[in-house]
Amino acid sequence: MPGQSIFAESHERGGALKIKICGITNAADAKSAIECGADALGFNCFPGSKRYIDMKIAGEWISQLPETTAKIAILVNPSLEEALATAALPFVTALQLHGAETHEFCGTLAQRGVRFAKALPVTSENSVRDLPSFATDTLVLDASHAGEFGGTGRVIDGEIARRFIESNPRLRVILAGGLTPENVGAAVRKTGPFAVDVTTGVESAPGHKDPELVRAFIEAARGA
Repeated sequence: MPGQSIFAESHERGGALKIKICGITNAADAKSAIECGADALGFNCFPGSKRYIDMKIAGEWISQLPETTAKIAILVNPSLEEALATAALPFVTALQLHGAETHEFCGTLAQRGVRFAKALPVTSENSVRDLPSFATDTLVLDASHAGEFGGTGRVIDGEIARRFIESNPRLRVILAGGLTPENVGAAVRKTGPFAVDVTTGVESAPGHKDPELVRAFIEAARGA
Protein backbone atom coordinates (compact mmCIF):
# COMPACT_ATOMS: atom_id res chain seq x y z
CA MET A 1 0.00 0.00 0.00
CA PRO A 2 1.58 3.36 -0.99
CA GLY A 3 2.19 5.63 1.96
CA GLN A 4 2.28 2.80 4.46
CA SER A 5 5.90 3.10 5.63
CA ILE A 6 7.54 6.26 6.89
CA PHE A 7 10.74 4.67 8.17
CA ALA A 8 13.87 3.91 6.18
CA GLU A 9 13.84 0.36 4.86
CA SER A 10 16.79 -0.63 7.00
CA HIS A 11 14.73 0.24 10.09
CA GLU A 12 11.58 -1.54 8.91
CA ARG A 13 13.10 -4.97 9.32
CA GLY A 14 12.60 -6.85 12.57
CA GLY A 15 10.21 -6.23 15.41
CA ALA A 16 12.22 -3.68 17.40
CA LEU A 17 10.42 -0.56 18.60
CA LYS A 18 10.99 2.39 16.27
CA ILE A 19 11.77 5.82 17.72
CA LYS A 20 11.10 9.21 16.14
CA ILE A 21 12.48 12.45 17.55
CA CYS A 22 10.25 15.27 16.32
CA GLY A 23 10.58 19.05 16.17
CA ILE A 24 14.20 19.03 15.01
CA THR A 25 15.30 22.56 14.04
CA ASN A 26 19.07 22.38 13.62
CA ALA A 27 21.87 20.13 12.43
CA ALA A 28 23.47 19.64 15.85
CA ASP A 29 20.27 18.27 17.38
CA ALA A 30 19.69 16.06 14.35
CA LYS A 31 23.15 14.52 14.51
CA SER A 32 22.92 14.03 18.26
CA ALA A 33 19.55 12.25 17.99
CA ILE A 34 20.95 9.94 15.31
CA GLU A 35 24.01 9.15 17.44
CA CYS A 36 21.66 8.28 20.31
CA GLY A 37 19.85 5.77 18.10
CA ALA A 38 16.81 7.56 16.63
CA ASP A 39 15.24 5.79 13.64
CA ALA A 40 13.51 8.92 12.33
CA LEU A 41 13.58 12.69 12.70
CA GLY A 42 10.57 14.97 12.34
CA PHE A 43 10.72 18.46 10.84
CA ASN A 44 7.77 20.77 11.42
CA CYS A 45 6.66 22.59 8.28
CA PHE A 46 3.65 24.24 9.95
CA PRO A 47 4.30 28.02 10.20
CA GLY A 48 2.25 28.25 13.40
CA SER A 49 4.61 25.94 15.25
CA LYS A 50 7.33 27.04 17.68
CA ARG A 51 9.52 24.50 15.89
CA TYR A 52 8.79 25.59 12.32
CA ILE A 53 11.56 25.32 9.76
CA ASP A 54 11.60 26.05 6.04
CA MET A 55 12.56 22.72 4.50
CA LYS A 56 14.02 24.30 1.38
CA ILE A 57 16.36 26.46 3.44
CA ALA A 58 17.15 23.69 5.94
CA GLY A 59 17.62 21.20 3.13
CA GLU A 60 21.32 22.01 2.89
CA TRP A 61 22.04 20.35 6.24
CA ILE A 62 19.16 17.85 6.25
CA SER A 63 20.43 16.37 2.99
CA GLN A 64 23.77 15.65 4.69
CA LEU A 65 22.18 13.38 7.32
CA PRO A 66 22.51 9.58 6.93
CA GLU A 67 20.14 7.97 4.44
CA THR A 68 19.42 5.23 6.97
CA THR A 69 17.60 7.76 9.18
CA ALA A 70 14.10 8.67 7.99
CA LYS A 71 13.35 12.37 7.57
CA ILE A 72 9.68 13.11 8.12
CA ALA A 73 8.09 16.42 7.10
CA ILE A 74 5.18 17.40 9.34
CA LEU A 75 2.34 19.16 7.50
CA VAL A 76 -0.96 20.59 8.75
CA ASN A 77 -3.84 20.85 6.28
CA PRO A 78 -1.57 21.28 3.24
CA SER A 79 -2.84 21.80 -0.27
CA LEU A 80 -2.23 18.87 -2.60
CA GLU A 81 0.42 20.92 -4.39
CA GLU A 82 2.24 21.67 -1.11
CA ALA A 83 2.12 18.05 -0.01
CA LEU A 84 3.42 16.76 -3.34
CA ALA A 85 6.15 19.39 -3.51
CA THR A 86 7.35 18.60 0.01
CA ALA A 87 7.29 14.86 -0.61
CA ALA A 88 9.33 15.40 -3.78
CA LEU A 89 12.24 17.02 -1.91
CA PRO A 90 15.14 14.57 -2.32
CA PHE A 91 15.95 14.44 1.38
CA VAL A 92 12.36 13.83 2.58
CA THR A 93 11.53 10.19 3.34
CA ALA A 94 7.83 10.67 4.08
CA LEU A 95 5.13 13.06 5.26
CA GLN A 96 3.20 13.14 8.52
CA LEU A 97 -0.23 14.77 8.19
CA HIS A 98 -1.34 16.48 11.39
CA GLY A 99 -4.46 18.36 10.35
CA ALA A 100 -7.97 17.49 9.24
CA GLU A 101 -6.88 15.85 6.00
CA THR A 102 -9.70 13.78 4.50
CA HIS A 103 -9.55 10.18 3.39
CA GLU A 104 -10.00 11.43 -0.19
CA PHE A 105 -6.94 13.68 0.16
CA CYS A 106 -4.91 10.84 1.65
CA GLY A 107 -6.09 8.51 -1.09
CA THR A 108 -4.83 10.93 -3.73
CA LEU A 109 -1.41 11.06 -2.08
CA ALA A 110 -1.28 7.27 -1.98
CA GLN A 111 -2.19 7.11 -5.66
CA ARG A 112 0.71 9.47 -6.38
CA GLY A 113 3.07 7.12 -4.53
CA VAL A 114 3.67 9.40 -1.54
CA ARG A 115 4.74 7.75 1.71
CA PHE A 116 2.93 9.25 4.68
CA ALA A 117 1.47 8.76 8.13
CA LYS A 118 -1.81 10.24 9.34
CA ALA A 119 -1.98 11.69 12.84
CA LEU A 120 -5.20 11.28 14.83
CA PRO A 121 -6.04 13.63 17.72
CA VAL A 122 -7.16 11.42 20.59
CA THR A 123 -9.79 13.21 22.66
CA SER A 124 -11.97 10.26 23.64
CA GLU A 125 -12.75 6.68 22.68
CA ASN A 126 -15.05 7.98 19.95
CA SER A 127 -12.26 9.96 18.29
CA VAL A 128 -10.60 6.74 17.12
CA ARG A 129 -13.72 4.71 16.44
CA ASP A 130 -15.17 3.94 12.98
CA LEU A 131 -12.30 5.66 11.20
CA PRO A 132 -12.28 5.97 7.41
CA SER A 133 -9.41 4.52 5.44
CA PHE A 134 -6.59 7.04 5.19
CA ALA A 135 -4.78 4.95 2.54
CA THR A 136 -1.87 4.28 4.89
CA ASP A 137 -1.30 1.71 7.58
CA THR A 138 0.84 4.09 9.66
CA LEU A 139 -1.19 6.16 12.12
CA VAL A 140 0.01 8.49 14.87
CA LEU A 141 -2.07 8.64 18.05
CA ASP A 142 -1.48 12.04 19.61
CA ALA A 143 -2.96 13.95 22.53
CA SER A 144 -5.18 16.76 21.32
CA HIS A 145 -5.69 20.38 22.33
CA ALA A 146 -7.79 22.94 20.48
CA GLY A 147 -5.78 24.98 17.99
CA GLU A 148 -2.56 23.00 18.47
CA PHE A 149 -1.13 20.26 16.29
CA GLY A 150 1.29 18.04 18.19
CA GLY A 151 4.17 19.06 20.43
CA THR A 152 1.84 20.21 23.21
CA GLY A 153 3.35 18.04 25.92
CA ARG A 154 -0.11 16.77 26.84
CA VAL A 155 -0.21 13.10 27.81
CA ILE A 156 -2.23 10.72 25.67
CA ASP A 157 -4.78 8.42 27.29
CA GLY A 158 -2.92 5.11 27.49
CA GLU A 159 -6.06 2.99 27.86
CA ILE A 160 -7.59 4.36 24.68
CA ALA A 161 -4.29 3.85 22.85
CA ARG A 162 -3.95 0.28 24.14
CA ARG A 163 -7.45 -0.70 23.04
CA PHE A 164 -6.98 0.89 19.62
CA ILE A 165 -3.68 -0.91 19.03
CA GLU A 166 -5.08 -4.24 20.17
CA SER A 167 -8.10 -3.79 17.89
CA ASN A 168 -5.98 -2.87 14.86
CA PRO A 169 -3.09 -5.37 14.74
CA ARG A 170 -2.38 -4.71 11.06
CA LEU A 171 -1.69 -1.02 11.60
CA ARG A 172 1.67 0.52 12.39
CA VAL A 173 0.66 2.70 15.33
CA ILE A 174 3.00 5.43 16.51
CA LEU A 175 2.35 6.59 20.07
CA ALA A 176 2.84 10.31 20.75
CA GLY A 177 1.67 12.90 23.23
CA GLY A 178 3.41 13.81 26.48
CA LEU A 179 6.04 11.08 26.39
CA THR A 180 9.19 11.62 28.47
CA PRO A 181 12.19 9.53 29.55
CA GLU A 182 10.30 8.91 32.81
CA ASN A 183 7.03 7.62 31.37
CA VAL A 184 7.85 6.16 27.94
CA GLY A 185 8.83 2.74 29.27
CA ALA A 186 5.50 2.26 31.04
CA ALA A 187 3.63 3.59 27.99
CA VAL A 188 5.34 1.11 25.67
CA ARG A 189 4.67 -1.82 28.00
CA LYS A 190 1.03 -0.82 28.38
CA THR A 191 0.16 -0.13 24.74
CA GLY A 192 2.62 -2.13 22.59
CA PRO A 193 3.04 0.45 19.79
CA PHE A 194 5.02 0.03 16.58
CA ALA A 195 6.89 3.26 17.36
CA VAL A 196 7.03 6.18 19.76
CA ASP A 197 7.30 9.86 18.89
CA VAL A 198 8.61 12.59 21.21
CA THR A 199 8.95 16.36 20.94
CA THR A 200 8.69 18.40 24.14
CA GLY A 201 9.75 15.57 26.45
CA VAL A 202 13.38 15.77 25.31
CA GLU A 203 13.76 19.55 25.00
CA SER A 204 15.64 22.14 27.00
CA ALA A 205 13.54 24.81 25.22
CA PRO A 206 11.09 24.71 22.28
CA GLY A 207 13.05 23.53 19.24
CA HIS A 208 16.21 22.70 21.19
CA LYS A 209 16.84 19.09 22.17
CA ASP A 210 18.74 18.06 25.29
CA PRO A 211 21.14 15.26 24.25
CA GLU A 212 20.97 13.59 27.65
CA LEU A 213 17.18 13.57 27.61
CA VAL A 214 17.18 12.16 24.08
CA ARG A 215 19.56 9.39 25.09
CA ALA A 216 17.58 8.63 28.25
CA PHE A 217 14.32 8.54 26.27
CA ILE A 218 15.66 6.11 23.69
CA GLU A 219 17.21 3.86 26.31
CA ALA A 220 13.99 3.79 28.36
CA ALA A 221 11.83 3.10 25.30
CA ARG A 222 14.03 0.32 23.96
CA GLY A 223 14.50 -1.11 27.44
CA ALA A 224 10.75 -1.61 27.70
